[in-house]
Amino acid sequence: MKKVAFKVLGCKVNTYEVEAVYEEFKKENYQKVSEKEVADVYVINTCSVTNTGDKKSRQAIRKCIRLNPDAIIVVMGCYSQLQTKDVQDIEGVDIILGTQGREHLMDYIKEYESERKRIVKVDDIMKQKNFEDIKTYKYENKTRAFLKIQEGCNNFCTFCIIPWARGLMRSQDPKKVIKQVEELVLQGVKEVVLTGIHTGGYGEDFENYDFSDLLMDLEKIDGLKRIRISSIEITQLDEKFINVFKNSHKIVNHLHVPIQAGSDEILKLMRRNYNLLEFKEKISELRTVFNDISLTTDIIVGFPNETEELFNKTVQTVKEIGFSDLHIFPYSKRNGTIAARMEGQIPEEEKKRRVNVLMSVAKEQNFNYNKQFIDDILDVLIERKNKYGYYEGYTSNYIKVIVDEKDLDLGEIYNVLITNINEKNVIGKIIR
Repeated sequence: MKKVAFKVLGCKVNTYEVEAVYEEFKKENYQKVSEKEVADVYVINTCSVTNTGDKKSRQAIRKCIRLNPDAIIVVMGCYSQLQTKDVQDIEGVDIILGTQGREHLMDYIKEYESERKRIVKVDDIMKQKNFEDIKTYKYENKTRAFLKIQEGCNNFCTFCIIPWARGLMRSQDPKKVIKQVEELVLQGVKEVVLTGIHTGGYGEDFENYDFSDLLMDLEKIDGLKRIRISSIEITQLDEKFINVFKNSHKIVNHLHVPIQAGSDEILKLMRRNYNLLEFKEKISELRTVFNDISLTTDIIVGFPNETEELFNKTVQTVKEIGFSDLHIFPYSKRNGTIAARMEGQIPEEEKKRRVNVLMSVAKEQNFNYNKQFIDDILDVLIERKNKYGYYEGYTSNYIKVIVDEKDLDLGEIYNVLITNINEKNVIGKIIR
């Protein structure tokens, strides 16, 4: 039996794509092994969101080549899409794909095995109009499955290279999305996480069908317990979406809404299409309907021209809104973006300091959000057993709970009484 190993860099979308590509390898009776083991084929799904992502991608490629110089080395993803020539310059790479056309990968592997000539299939991504036809119907050892429903982005924020790597927005046919979710449910999946490059923009390339329509259709699937949205922009939280959210029994009580900066000055430099007042008003509207909703966000600190005063505005904004958790990133230059050419670049040490300040705020806000649920009963989807033998899972509002039990079924949802919360863990016990 031939062996295949995967190396995934970057985002959840890349993880989904590798799961989908693996489906094709399984049809050819390949055995999946660790990326650290000797394999016949290595597939590296690269990242290029920052210059560091490029560097890590190159390192991963060379590491796989060293593990087995005789293996077929496949490089795909954002880095190979943007920097095809750089990948071609790496001796030992056999098949180079971009961010499209990976449904043909097995054909390329067979062609390479036959002819032993390097294959390069990287097209102009800006000309792509169709959603890539790769899918997965099974997630091994997982009760929560990611499902890519959308590709590309039309926003062109000044710090971001992704539209040039992924192209403009394309959505998957809703019938195919629904079929995949039905198949995942048959495999035992209880929660589906809808993901994409610009997830909430699903359907913007359709005439009479949008993201809210998809959510309403998924709501009807028997056996599906939870629908989670990986990320959604504040501008996409329109009246129709909020009404669907309000009336749903399956959409979880958690939204990840990227704010990126807490001052209008930096939001304008980033070319974000909202201001602080609009963001806060929409959050207030959400909380009027869902008073205990978990709202998480992304923050970039140390963006060019972010003075100490503007950074302090961001800290104050984060406190005012009261996010339950933050994903904090120091600004990282990305060659080819407008922000990389801006004056007023912030020293790395200062970025690190600001990250630490916000991390302290995030820790406090996460603790304060969680502690309000002590003595409450929450539904917990049991996902894994930890090294101490206790079970772990997530609530609808994305609180990770350790359940003080040692005989539970993975993939089942239990009523759990939250009994204790400390700085590291949320503890609960089953209510039978």
